[in-house]
Amino acid sequence: MRLLRHQLRGEQRVFWRNREGAFFVFLFPIVFLLLLGSVYDGTIDGYEASDLLLVGLLGYGAANTAFAGLAIMLVIRREGGLLKRIRSTPLPGATYLLAVLLSLLVVFLLQSAAMFALGISVFGADGPGDIVSLLAVMLLGVAAFAGMGFAAAALIRSADGASAVINLILLPMAFISGSFVPTQEYPEWLQTLGDVLPLKHLIDLLRGVYLDGMPIWDAPGSVAVVAAWGLAGALVAARRFGWEPRER
Repeated sequence: MRLLRHQLRGEQRVFWRNREGAFFVFLFPIVFLLLLGSVYDGTIDGYEASDLLLVGLLGYGAANTAFAGLAIMLVIRREGGLLKRIRSTPLPGATYLLAVLLSLLVVFLLQSAAMFALGISVFGADGPGDIVSLLAVMLLGVAAFAGMGFAAAALIRSADGASAVINLILLPMAFISGSFVPTQEYPEWLQTLGDVLPLKHLIDLLRGVYLDGMPIWDAPGSVAVVAAWGLAGALVAARRFGWEPRER
């Protein structure tokens, strides 16, 4: 436990000192909220636009932090030889990876608090009602996308291509899933594609809990889809994740 706390503190220092990485992971969803919140007002699908945007960007924030941020960070560290050096120290590999994940969870919670503060104070969004269910959904989302992030890090071979590959996955998924705009007017085939994506189900859960006061256990299907994607990612990572650089 002492090793984990020490490594977690170190991960937090490294994260906030990397200004480019901090902007991409921490500030990107907040910038989207400021931009989109300035464009949309009134109601959308019977909900206040500010509330609907906040829900969508909370889902995007979970994916951006736990999937994109984690995968890109691990690939860069692996190809730079850092993971290999860490593996040769007395620090257990599982402890190191858990510290990395917990550090990103801290970042996501701070990011979510900032978005709530902006949404409520600047755009007039309502505060969450059931905090416990909302936190449960957010933690489920982070865990699932972290599993996918570990899998992506295990599959991507090049540090140079990591950001391009991850964003090629993340941004279309966010668009199709409704992170930025509602999906009701999308073509039917695009809505069908969205229905199998974990981010769409995470946003549906967030919407139900945040906007409709629904307990998380009232949507077992969406919970199962999000969890299944995370479990599938974890299984891929367990088989393919490596500590040695792959670029030659």
